[in-house]
Amino acid sequence: MENSALLKAIIENAIDGIITIDNKGTIETINPSGCQLFEYDQSEVIGQNISMLMPPPDRDQHDNYLLNYHQTSKKSIIGTGREVTGLRKSGAVFPFRLGISEVQFSGRKIYTGFIHDLSREKHAEEKLKEYAIHLEDQVQQRTRLLNETVTALGEAKEKVSKLLEKEMELGQLKSRFVSMASHEFRTPLSAIQLSSILIEKYSGDSISPNISRHTAKIKVLVAHLTGVLNDFLSLERLEAGEFKPVLTEFDIVKFSEEITEDMQLISKQNQQIIYQHTGTSATVNLDQSLLRNAIINLISNAIKYSGENTFIEFNTEITPALVTVCIKDNGIGIPKEDQKHLFEAFFRAHNTGTIPGTGLGLNIVSRYIKLMDGQVKFTSNVNQGTSFTLSFPKQP
Repeated sequence: MENSALLKAIIENAIDGIITIDNKGTIETINPSGCQLFEYDQSEVIGQNISMLMPPPDRDQHDNYLLNYHQTSKKSIIGTGREVTGLRKSGAVFPFRLGISEVQFSGRKIYTGFIHDLSREKHAEEKLKEYAIHLEDQVQQRTRLLNETVTALGEAKEKVSKLLEKEMELGQLKSRFVSMASHEFRTPLSAIQLSSILIEKYSGDSISPNISRHTAKIKVLVAHLTGVLNDFLSLERLEAGEFKPVLTEFDIVKFSEEITEDMQLISKQNQQIIYQHTGTSATVNLDQSLLRNAIINLISNAIKYSGENTFIEFNTEITPALVTVCIKDNGIGIPKEDQKHLFEAFFRAHNTGTIPGTGLGLNIVSRYIKLMDGQVKFTSNVNQGTSFTLSFPKQP
């Protein structure tokens, strides 16, 4: 008796609805949660056919299912769970997960249904779909704004170039274009980048592939335009003599490991950047900012001009006389006839094809290194890769 009372208390206080029917589909018991779900009193459903709680077409098919099961013993629902819809007394339908078990009791079969209301989950799913659609609209809008910005940049550059070619020397042309680009495009580019990041953040784990694809495209285009602006700004400052090296002591191993980690994030598929240090010391006395920019530029080139599934070697070495930094790739290489022009501003090797670039990176790198009394050397062969070596006198 005590066990029976306990079982009854459990059923009466269960969160999910529990209904039992006989082999003809007649409702024998229903717990309070089941009554609340279907909006009936117990007296209104007990003795009635279970089909009263089902909307069409399940209502019409239920008796046939029971008859077919009794004749063939073939189970399609019993012992498994599935999502179905229920019919409330008010006529409203709602989704729920139904689990059915068969019990032999007092020489007859009783079927028990366990009903878990899915209304909240389905409502949340619908809200999430609406939010995803809204986010995709926002992504398309941001993409359109970015394309307009790119077009405006191209049109502005062409217009300014044509105007200044007739009026000024090349130095004046670059100065005015850089000033215009910096003020007119840096702020909207930053806003576009921030918007793409916020879209991913607010989407969380439920972000759709379409939204993710669009935000990735926005980030790539913004990074490309930002890089172009940075190259022009760096060149202008170098020519104006604004860069003054600030030498400080720092650990080049930790410094290089941080760069390696950052650059690995933007590498191509299965590209690996391998960093190694040689020497008993790790302390150098150089300008961290200039050295970082130079190394990032060279590794970026190695990533850009190498294929997927390749290795990029990044080595540092300290000897009693020199500090050496070497970046080596297995990319497209530099044609012999182009190598003598490699460090000239706006020069690009003829085998770069459609790979984007301004032709300023290596010119800026060489000038950064010279500011720190260093040297830049390289070796390269077409389709066999390129190796750049930066060397600096060891400071006491």
